[in-house]
Amino acid sequence: MKKRERRPEEAGSEWLNAMCEVLKGGVLAGVTTILALLVCSVLVSMGMVPVGAMYGAVLAVCVLGGLTGGIYATCRVNGRSFLAGLGVGMVLFFLLLTAGLIAYHGASIANGGAGILCACLCGGAISGLLGRKPKKKRRR
Repeated sequence: MKKRERRPEEAGSEWLNAMCEVLKGGVLAGVTTILALLVCSVLVSMGMVPVGAMYGAVLAVCVLGGLTGGIYATCRVNGRSFLAGLGVGMVLFFLLLTAGLIAYHGASIANGGAGILCACLCGGAISGLLGRKPKKKRRR
């Protein structure tokens, strides 16, 4: 029986698929972040978490969101897992920045934007490092 030969994919197609997976991971990270922030706001309104601790909670939630979306993207992208994780972190930051611009009609890096950027990128980078496939050992 004759085996079917697979056509090699074009280089542009592989790049496009990777970017789509990074965007999907970014959306998953955004949804996770928004749901976790909703839980944090409920805890603050119930009095279980002090208001002063919210900035730390926001940073932790951004790392969590970057991790979840980054793990999804790195599992789906073949190779370059670290760049895929960083891409998810950037997409998450841009989603949060866009939501802030829509809600508050202005944004400033001085209002904690640098910390949120670092938290999103760190979450994505950690997932990129964890999602890396081990190198194959060479036989001698």
